[in-house]
Amino acid sequence: MREDWRIAIALRLLFSARDSRLISFTGLISIGGLVLAVAVLVTVLSVMNGFERELRERVLGVLPQGTIYIQDDPILSEKAPTNWRRLVTEFLAHPEVTGAAPVVEGKGLIVHEGALVGVNFRGVAPEYEQTVSILQNFFVSGALNDLATSPFGVVMGEALAAQLGVELGNKITLVLPRVNYTLAGPSFTTKSLRLVGLFRVGADLDKHQLFVHLPVAMRLKRQPDIDGIVIRSTDLFSVHRVMQELILASSSKHLYAVSWMRQYGNLYDAIHTQKSTLFLLLIILVAVAAFNLVSNLVMTLIDTRAGIAILRTLGAAPSDIQLIFLVHGLAVGCIGILLGLLIGVLLTLSLSGIYAAISELFSLNLMSEYFIRYLPTEIMLNDLFYISALSLMICLVATVYPAARAAAVVPVEVLQHEI
Repeated sequence: MREDWRIAIALRLLFSARDSRLISFTGLISIGGLVLAVAVLVTVLSVMNGFERELRERVLGVLPQGTIYIQDDPILSEKAPTNWRRLVTEFLAHPEVTGAAPVVEGKGLIVHEGALVGVNFRGVAPEYEQTVSILQNFFVSGALNDLATSPFGVVMGEALAAQLGVELGNKITLVLPRVNYTLAGPSFTTKSLRLVGLFRVGADLDKHQLFVHLPVAMRLKRQPDIDGIVIRSTDLFSVHRVMQELILASSSKHLYAVSWMRQYGNLYDAIHTQKSTLFLLLIILVAVAAFNLVSNLVMTLIDTRAGIAILRTLGAAPSDIQLIFLVHGLAVGCIGILLGLLIGVLLTLSLSGIYAAISELFSLNLMSEYFIRYLPTEIMLNDLFYISALSLMICLVATVYPAARAAAVVPVEVLQHEI
């Protein structure tokens, strides 16, 4: 039971009302700094995790992971004729492909009662689109299937509808960047569309994206074929390789692939880089807070020199005294780390609601420049583990010097001054 008395003394140093540095100003500062540093580290990493999750699951869940486009025939200067249904069947035969859908893409301007907004439009086949997109999960009015039953119907984001001042059933005018030359002179291609559905993804596409039925999009662009086929694979990060395999194995030779990494790859890498950088910077902040424990332990050493000398005269070895201070320092560190984790988790869980309330109260739009319009958070257990382990290691290093000084106390020198 030789270990028990040393741990008991270390804990007594921690909780004793007379000797404890926790109730002193220095002790409170050292613990408070560690708690604040750990809490900030947990919160910041959780926010970065939230951005990564929203990009991966929400934005890339609605927008295509990758698209295999049909090239223009070099001789005819137009798209080579294809049987897209046959291509869809071929692509779905690949073991890593979970969905394939035809698409027609274009850009234009929406005009409604004096309002003018630039938009992207996508022509989709609802029965196929649901295999590659989770857009249907975000509809607040209508449904994606309404495009197939409503002639020249269109669905758009709720934010775009509010900007234009339109409601379900209203008509809008889509102006395409195509000029027609007639006897009356040049004119733009326009088409009246009726709003049949509204969605709210909470991302940038709520303000700039339209969806129309596939035949309508082909008619708007005056082309007899689709632009390409959207692919969804089992692994987001292998979709580029999968599309290359599909092209090589396809019966059509006029194909090329574009994956999500072309549009969002840099953003995804930036999130990872920022997370790593912030983790490094904030763990340094934890180190600064943890080394405040040195002053706390040194003050404890000064107040307990007589007690250390008595223990040495009773037969305690220098290693016993060193262990007492190491356990005491680790106990103080553990309290700070646990409190920091608790506060960080509670703050993270309420952060989205706090941000939404403040934004609504003061009419702020701080996320307007980002790809989502709210503040996402996600707590990951492995992050909490790494934070706890590294913080505990830093606290251990911070206690080495005071513990070594305590072990070097000479009983005779201390007791002769006490006498």
